Amino acid sequence: MTPHCLPVRVYYEDTDFSGFVYHASYLRFMERGRTEMLRGLAGDQSELHRDADGLVFVVRRMTLDYRRPAVMDDLLTVVTATSELRGASLHLAQEVRRGDEVLVSAAVVVACVRNGRAIRLPESLRRRMAPASSTEP
Repeated sequence: MTPHCLPVRVYYEDTDFSGFVYHASYLRFMERGRTEMLRGLAGDQSELHRDADGLVFVVRRMTLDYRRPAVMDDLLTVVTATSELRGASLHLAQEVRRGDEVLVSAAVVVACVRNGRAIRLPESLRRRMAPASSTEP
């Protein structure tokens, strides 16, 4: 899978009193990146949930490295790539970039769940989400 890129503009609401992007705002940016990647591969998540008998994706683990701050009006890019597929989980590498500069990087494990139980990622999605030769976004 080719890495997915989502442009994000930093607004006042994304910043804290210091004028820098608040750390939790990056989580929202990355959630949007994962959602738009999935939308591009499988369509709307509500349709996927309905058509796959209640399948949902939940974040199981996320490790973040905050490297440099962003500020209001910055144009950022959220880059999302599959790094590994396992039975019921999807491992993603995400970066929030300003141009070529990586501001935040994250390793994310997303579980495929139905009725509160982990299930194997459907084969149709598995083929579309297979990692590229490189694991870096």
